[in-house]
Amino acid sequence: MTTPLSRLLAALERFHAAHPWDHNAHYHPWIMRQLPKRFGTALDIGSGGGELARLLGTRAGAVRGLDADPAIVGRARALTASAAPVAFTVGDALTDIPSGSYDVITCVAALHHLPFSDALAVFRRHLAPGGTLVVVGLAHAQSTGDRLLGAAAVPLNVAMALIKNRGRRSARPVSMTAPTRPAMMSFADIAGEARQVLPGARLRRRVLWRYTLVWQQN
Repeated sequence: MTTPLSRLLAALERFHAAHPWDHNAHYHPWIMRQLPKRFGTALDIGSGGGELARLLGTRAGAVRGLDADPAIVGRARALTASAAPVAFTVGDALTDIPSGSYDVITCVAALHHLPFSDALAVFRRHLAPGGTLVVVGLAHAQSTGDRLLGAAAVPLNVAMALIKNRGRRSARPVSMTAPTRPAMMSFADIAGEARQVLPGARLRRRVLWRYTLVWQQN
């Protein structure tokens, strides 16, 4: 049996299919504002098609993108100029991070696929002194505030899709071929666990069904 909510969600899904845009890339300029003008090394966890890794490469001496999906890593390599200081590796974010420490670590829409606290601890170990970790993640809507923010995102999502597709044929974002899964942790649980692993971490709920985390290594 269909409900008004299920019909609305189905209509939004059809709208987004006709007017695609990358919700994660929307936060890339914000991510760059959290980082120094220049830095030595960067690691992008869950690098996907490589858009953020290539953007980091405009400021970094060397960037490594890591993703578990071989097909999308191949696509990222094909889209990256040979002269760019960016390389992509297929691997697990908990066990296959290339050795060494990084001045910047980013993780966009990938942390909910990993054991949360374990992943943050791994990121912390690989972050250089003074380095910056930036996460854009997904949380499970649980509180009234979560649901209100999600409802407010619906008209904004429609407006953004119309703006980004206005006057041009929109290229579809590079799609993952590996299985995806929804976020299971609430924002409250995420904030509580994050601050145990990363004391002083700054977390905020965001529109468009995301939250952000920023932390600096001492």
